[in-house]
Amino acid sequence: MIKAVFFDIDGTLLNSKGKITKNTKKAIRTLHKKGIVCGVSTARTPSSIAHILKDLPFDLFIAYNGQLVYTKKQIIYARPFEPEVLAEIIDYADRHFRQMILCGKKRSIGSWTMRFGQSRLSLRLLRFIPAKFPIRKMKLFLQKYSPNRRKKRYANLANLQEPIYQCVMLSAEYETEKLVAALPHCDLKRSNPYSVDIVPKDSSKVIGLKSLVHHLDIQLNETMVFGDHLNDNEIIQGAGVGVAMGNAPKETKQLADYVTKTNDQEGIVVALRDFQLINE
Repeated sequence: MIKAVFFDIDGTLLNSKGKITKNTKKAIRTLHKKGIVCGVSTARTPSSIAHILKDLPFDLFIAYNGQLVYTKKQIIYARPFEPEVLAEIIDYADRHFRQMILCGKKRSIGSWTMRFGQSRLSLRLLRFIPAKFPIRKMKLFLQKYSPNRRKKRYANLANLQEPIYQCVMLSAEYETEKLVAALPHCDLKRSNPYSVDIVPKDSSKVIGLKSLVHHLDIQLNETMVFGDHLNDNEIIQGAGVGVAMGNAPKETKQLADYVTKTNDQEGIVVALRDFQLINE
């Protein structure tokens, strides 16, 4: 019996226009009325989560790929970077003039380009980018001609004394091996081809899910999760029922218990109906 359902946001709850459809909202409200706990599992910041879900009855939140887990009343689990690990990331970004944002509990600071990239407007614009977009050339252009190209740009940021849970860096997929070698105390999570989420080693959304299962006093096999990208792989595999969206990559679909329609085809509603969690 499913007692809690968790949704990724980008590419899952949000369609390609950056919106949650009316039918998806109705389905979530139906789950809530039936006593099924609704939560999100995302790489996003708490502030953007609150903005997107402001009119929906969500109870639990897994932010920053599992590094910050909370309800509306309390923090359940928090794992920020150790100072020396954060220093390694900052040193890499400064030496290579990388665009990056650093994410704390209440705010994110750093590259304006990256902060814009996290906005709803940019997500709407992404759907117009052609499949063969020259990511490598754009990354090199931003590194070379950024107006903020200066030494120790990130080392001097004001909020480095605050806990940082995740860093988001402009980095194409072809650079993954290089970053893994440069940042051995970190894990890399991808939710798009253009940037990478950097989190403490041995982190994942499923760790956040396990902390919430303990908080709710339910079993892991009583949970269902929805996701659409590589950073959802662990939680899809670890939940009671893992659902991959139709727009997910092949690797994510192979780990899922069920593959639904895409985020533009009411994939969430289709799966909830098939598992008889909603009737309409």
